[in-house]
Amino acid sequence: MLPWSGPGGKPCYLVGDGTGYVSRIADEIERTQLDMADGLLGHAEDMLGCERVTVPELRFLARGLTDALRDVRRIAESRGARLPATAQGLDACEE
Repeated sequence: MLPWSGPGGKPCYLVGDGTGYVSRIADEIERTQLDMADGLLGHAEDMLGCERVTVPELRFLARGLTDALRDVRRIAESRGARLPATAQGLDACEE
């Protein structure tokens, strides 16, 4: 799954071995999205510690956190889908 949506907000999928040009661009976008989410989390911690933060600032923060969470969730789903599902892997998790 690519880190952007297609028409109607539907997921975009890439067919290939993960080494092509589009795969490299998608990987770079994912890295950027994760870095931005990390930076936003630090900013949120600072803002929530401030007693003078305004309601519009909190709404802006909530929008950014919502967008970042959506991006991180898409990345997690995409990477999880690439993991091989084997009986051996499932047995190791059950122990």
